[in-house]
Amino acid sequence: MTETHGKPGGMPLHTRMLIGFIVGAGAGVLANFFAGQAGWLDGLIHYVTDPVGQLFLRLLFMLVMPLVFSALVLGVVEIGDPRSLGRIGGKTLLWILAVTTVAVTIGLVCVNLLEPGRGLPQEVGQTLLAASSERAAEVAGRREGVSGIQILLNIVPRNPVQAAANGDLIAVMFFALMFGIAATVVRSDGTRSFVSAVQGVYDICLKLIGWVIQLAPYAVAALLFSITAKLGFEVLVQLARFVGTVVLALGIHFFIVIPLLLRVFGGMSPLAFFRGAEPALLTAFSTSSSSATLPTTLKVTEENLGVPRRVVRFVCTLGATANMNGTALFEGITVLFLAQFFGVDLSLGQQVLVLMLCILGGIGAASVPGGSLPVIAMILVMFGIPPEGIGLILGVDRFLDMCRTVVNVGGDMAGSVVIGRSEARAGIATATYSPDAD
Repeated sequence: MTETHGKPGGMPLHTRMLIGFIVGAGAGVLANFFAGQAGWLDGLIHYVTDPVGQLFLRLLFMLVMPLVFSALVLGVVEIGDPRSLGRIGGKTLLWILAVTTVAVTIGLVCVNLLEPGRGLPQEVGQTLLAASSERAAEVAGRREGVSGIQILLNIVPRNPVQAAANGDLIAVMFFALMFGIAATVVRSDGTRSFVSAVQGVYDICLKLIGWVIQLAPYAVAALLFSITAKLGFEVLVQLARFVGTVVLALGIHFFIVIPLLLRVFGGMSPLAFFRGAEPALLTAFSTSSSSATLPTTLKVTEENLGVPRRVVRFVCTLGATANMNGTALFEGITVLFLAQFFGVDLSLGQQVLVLMLCILGGIGAASVPGGSLPVIAMILVMFGIPPEGIGLILGVDRFLDMCRTVVNVGGDMAGSVVIGRSEARAGIATATYSPDAD
């Protein structure tokens, strides 16, 4: 499991994460102000802080594939009845589509009302474009591989091992789903031994990630120092309208829409939900990755929110890749923001098409930091918006990635509560399900 409370008698892990956040951001702003052009600062970022942050993320991602495979196989096996699997899968798909559609709609409304792209000075935009041109070109160059047809075709992997090596989570999840269904149908000594081995892999992954997550405070400080030392306070202020629009839209979705859905369809107090979900939400904010947060999500949803394990493993594991409502919202705002910045007027029909593309892109985007960037580049090209404009948001993408990952993970857990209650009413879930428990 992911330990969220630190060592016995020591400072809680989420407190140390907060301290790391404050120290990293504060030190970065000061470094930019007093030594913004110094060669030693570039060296410090390049050789110290960037590697520390990337090492932490690599350690987490190293375990993502075995964790996703084992969790989904076990989730399918525990559901047992293929008819139950189809029912839960259908409910999960309906939840993903409905919640993501609402999220993107909120984003498009906010960006049309606030128009953040029209308030950003052109000279600041050109400076950022020049500073980020190399990475922007790299992201834009990958857009051809993110078409809607390719996303659909890539669900079925030609080679599951290659798919895992390439980080194609959707393909790995499809393979795991098929494996789990077959293991449920074929009841033999061999399949029982296989399931036991998969359970061992799952337990080992949880323990390893529990060790790795202890490095989170230092990684958060390093990552935020790198960002703020490069940008400085002035550029952060210039991009504040864009950031504020994204955060506002995410906040409306997370603190209004999801609590309403929880109360109406899940029968759970929103306050009880947020209290129980806190460890997973903090981990999501720190890692910017739904996949890296998955161990904590599984544990918290089952133990703190009282959702049956077989529902949790299926819904949360699938949601870690497919239920990207926060990411889809961010993609919609970013596309319209850059359209405003470059003076490209999009009609209502074109904005509806953007909404549809963002829903598909949110499902197909990688559940890792920056996984939505190629999708955004693809949408920009479709509407004649310079794809190099993505360089404008690269500097603040880390913070927004942290925020939208919280919404993604919160949506997974809320969906588990709603679907778990629905299954309980159908007499499928276990008697321990109690969403109203505080």
